Amino acid sequence: MTVETNQESFSFQAEAVQILDLMIHSLYSNKEIFLRELISNASDAIDRLRLELLSQSELPEEEGPLQIRVAYDKDARTITVADNGIGMSRQQVIEHIGTIAKSGTREFLQSLTGDQRKDATLIGQFGVGFYSAFIVADQVVLTTRRAGLPAQEGVRWESDGRGEYTLETVEQPARGTTIVLRLREDEDDLLNGYRLRSIIGKYSDHISLPILMPGERGENASGEPGEGSDEDLVVNRASALWARPKSEISEQDYNDFYRHISSDFSDPLAYVHSKIEGNYEYTLLLFIPSRAPYDLWMPQLRQGVKLHVQRVFIMEDTGQLMPGYLRFTRGVIDSSDLPLNISRELLQGSRVVDNIRSSTVKRVLRLLREMAENEPEKYATFWKEFGGVLKEGVADDYANREDIARLLRFTTTKSATEEPGVSLHDYVANMKEGQEKIYYLLAPTLAAATSSPHLEAFRKKGIEVLLLGEPVDNWVVSSLQEFEGKRLQSVAQGVSDFGTLEDAADQEAQEKASTEYAALLGRMKAILAGKVWDVRVTSRLTTSPACIVANEPDIDFNLARRMQGSGLPSQSVLEINPRHPLVERLNRDSGDPRLAEWSHVLYSQAVLTLGARLDDPAAFVTRLNDLLVGLAEADAQAADAPESPAEAVADHPAARAAEAEEQPAAQATDGPESPAEAEEQPTGQATDGPESPAEAEEQPTGQATE
Repeated sequence: MTVETNQESFSFQAEAVQILDLMIHSLYSNKEIFLRELISNASDAIDRLRLELLSQSELPEEEGPLQIRVAYDKDARTITVADNGIGMSRQQVIEHIGTIAKSGTREFLQSLTGDQRKDATLIGQFGVGFYSAFIVADQVVLTTRRAGLPAQEGVRWESDGRGEYTLETVEQPARGTTIVLRLREDEDDLLNGYRLRSIIGKYSDHISLPILMPGERGENASGEPGEGSDEDLVVNRASALWARPKSEISEQDYNDFYRHISSDFSDPLAYVHSKIEGNYEYTLLLFIPSRAPYDLWMPQLRQGVKLHVQRVFIMEDTGQLMPGYLRFTRGVIDSSDLPLNISRELLQGSRVVDNIRSSTVKRVLRLLREMAENEPEKYATFWKEFGGVLKEGVADDYANREDIARLLRFTTTKSATEEPGVSLHDYVANMKEGQEKIYYLLAPTLAAATSSPHLEAFRKKGIEVLLLGEPVDNWVVSSLQEFEGKRLQSVAQGVSDFGTLEDAADQEAQEKASTEYAALLGRMKAILAGKVWDVRVTSRLTTSPACIVANEPDIDFNLARRMQGSGLPSQSVLEINPRHPLVERLNRDSGDPRLAEWSHVLYSQAVLTLGARLDDPAAFVTRLNDLLVGLAEADAQAADAPESPAEAVADHPAARAAEAEEQPAAQATDGPESPAEAEEQPTGQATDGPESPAEAEEQPTGQATE
């Protein structure tokens, strides 16, 4: 039948051009990865075919065994990678080849490090592996036909990687995809059977599908002269690694397999490989990565655990096999009890799946516990990468909540660094004698928690407090009510209560302050009506004048804060420090005309130190500026004002000059003993007064008497 070619030319999207330029010019030092990526894509295409045909109760092998073929042609200087997988339609070629992994391209470009080897390993992780062909080729031709479409609807895609590609309709008898690479002039070393086999053995030996290459006459397996055959030979083990005995698998084998399934360039932190036999039989091989993938916080892009049935890939896990808080796990679960055509709907109600999930979760948590106990440094790496995800399990998995709680790590007020390294068990073991609760503080960030005024009294008493600065921490403390018999208590919730750690003197001082400040508290509560539920004195502050706490006794207000835009609890309580100079001044001066302004400023400051949002920041700034100006003017007036009118006159410059001139003539005496002595005294001299009328007559005019 004649097929209309219908050839068209297209331009790559801008980001695709960046990828192509990277492939051609930046990753040449690790060029052999192109074969790893093309074989991996071929394996995925066959897995998708299996899944589709099994869901239709058809056998994938009806058109022949599923396999991947690799060949080369020295004369044409080409390498060919072919598979008989699901193939692509014309529209799929445009969508998935022409746009380059539309969901991962931008993330890939943002994740580049500049290290060629590391950047090369990111290719498969972000779904841009096909374009690694341009590392070694100056022209790539892809011919494909989607399974289920007629032979005349085959598609040929061709590009030199310079910004454009062509598409044409061709006749393709067999389903699947064939990729032909025309090598660059300096890539002749790849036109060698031994070289290609060694690359396959290095990167793709664990592919469970057979990878075939034609045997070569006159060349043995090592590439040296000898007897050979031109028949296709399987060049990989073509066996599932997880199905082999552990005694036959080396540490390097595990690491290589992990890199293959995760597209990660680093080794895993740990792994668990178990074969479970009993009521249900299945094998699991699961890995804990050493670094978080780019899509960790996008649960809808789950790429963690792959479900196999009798070594046949069925589907990616979407939450039935592994809970969301363990979504960082990578690996394989292979069941012998599930049907090959099982659907996601059947998985949800399967007892087999429920049993596998329960057992698998316990094994992963046990693996983490052993790492935490035996390799704390390695566990610290794990916690830094995945601690926030694991915390979700406290709220999501009631059955394993206690085990998850033991794996949590925190920064506390006694931590030497900001790195979380204190477990709840450590906290309980280090509690002060008489301490009955596990104290914690929730804040928007760790820095805000560290400097919070709510911690002042706890620091003074030497009581350790957990500092929680992640959004998920709200759900942790709301779900985990106690640990090892010790109830968790927020330091920013309810009336300050130190239990037996508060001595009688503190309690007496608190009661006395409540009485002495009752009038001030009443006026401030009236001023702040509508903003606070109550105003009271507190013993939780030592240096700050005020703070805001939640009145709610049962639920931590930070959980309520998430439901409100302001970030405040529904029943905010303003607590003031009776020992702070500003509060003492307000209590002494009951008639202060600026009490309302001071009350609002104290409230606004407490809101800010809480990490919440002010409804009217401009009003706060205006009030604060007015108060500062008022204080400055009062200080200036106090500095200029004299202490009394007499002192003001005496301090005048003219008065000081006159006093200096008159000082010799103004010396005081006790008065003359006789009239003769009185006559000898200088005029203006003061005496004690005359002893008789005669003496009074003899005193000079103008003399002062008593």
